Amino acid sequence: MLTIAVTGATGAQGGATARALLAKGHRVRALTRFPEGPAAVALVDLGAEVHYADFDHRDSLDVALTGVDSLFAVTTPFGTDTTVETRHGITLVDAAVAARVGHLVFTSAAHADRATGVPHYDSKFAIEEHLRASGVPWTVIAPAAFMDNYATGWTLDGLRDGTFAWPMPADQPLTLICAADIGAFAALALDRRAEFTDRRIDLAADELTPDRLAAALAVAIDRPIAHHEVPLFVVRRHSEDLAAMFEYFATVGLDVDVTGLRRDYPDVAWHSFADWAGAQNWSALLAH
Repeated sequence: MLTIAVTGATGAQGGATARALLAKGHRVRALTRFPEGPAAVALVDLGAEVHYADFDHRDSLDVALTGVDSLFAVTTPFGTDTTVETRHGITLVDAAVAARVGHLVFTSAAHADRATGVPHYDSKFAIEEHLRASGVPWTVIAPAAFMDNYATGWTLDGLRDGTFAWPMPADQPLTLICAADIGAFAALALDRRAEFTDRRIDLAADELTPDRLAAALAVAIDRPIAHHEVPLFVVRRHSEDLAAMFEYFATVGLDVDVTGLRRDYPDVAWHSFADWAGAQNWSALLAH
């Protein structure tokens, strides 16, 4: 049994990782800025310890990482910016070095190591480079597009009107993964440290075109759904970063070896997009 610290423990990836580690019998130290929040309380109910930690306060990280064997690290530019994300990630790696953490699993983004020019991919790759140079035994997992995003934001708004609004051509394949599979794979890497140390692995569980995504959503929601290609200039009005990402998706593509991952890691209960969509409470989601 290991003591494993999990950053972002009240978010999608960190929460999924914490739950997967608890299910494997490990001691989980959930790190969050909101230890009294409902998501943190839910983790306590599952058996986790919850510790306050803030990437902007290095001393809080030093305290939270004292005595842990391993660390799951997730960072985000959303809500701040990519410069802040990189600074946060470097601070976290440095705190792990000081705490002599034995293994750090960092969740990045698929293709972030390929000079994509996508700002929030580049910020994550800068953290990857710092991690590799740090001396901490490391693993980088790099998820493809998140299925979970299809139940939020502009996509959910469009689904209420029977439209799958997505800034890609109808026939352009996209690799996808849900947070539960990211958490399960992270837990596998943390559980089998020797097998995964010094490896970078792009992650995806399915590959579908927007037309097929719309068809799967129509089945899950039980109403007609049609794909509508949102022009990139519309996305660019809201975010240059996201526009760059979708342009990359539509031109270069986000290829990940889905078949190989499913073959090599059967311990992960990989979810197809249809599996994920079928498990969502669309009635409640679409009612808001």
